[in-house]
Amino acid sequence: MALVILYLSLASSESFDKVRYFSLSFFDKIVHTGMYMGFMSVIIFENRKSINSNLQLLLLALIPFGYGILMELFQLTLTTSRSASFYDVIANATGILISLLLWLWIKPHVTGKIRS
Repeated sequence: MALVILYLSLASSESFDKVRYFSLSFFDKIVHTGMYMGFMSVIIFENRKSINSNLQLLLLALIPFGYGILMELFQLTLTTSRSASFYDVIANATGILISLLLWLWIKPHVTGKIRS
């Protein structure tokens, strides 16, 4: 997942201009949200047996959050056709948060435990 995000973050923006998705002006933010929701979901799934507290879950969330900031910095410094965006970071964080909330909702049903 991280390699897909790396490629999509650093590929020339001209390659995306040729592909028309929808006429939504904020469609790229929906894509950011979905990618980082998927990224966090993979991290949760791979660590599901060792996550014992919400603090551990939040610490794991720092991985995709930091990665997203790093991608924005790379766009700012390593590419000429891309630019960093604070709103992309917000969209990334939204995807991470959705994944966290879904896990907290699903976990009691998956593990058979009901949180008190």
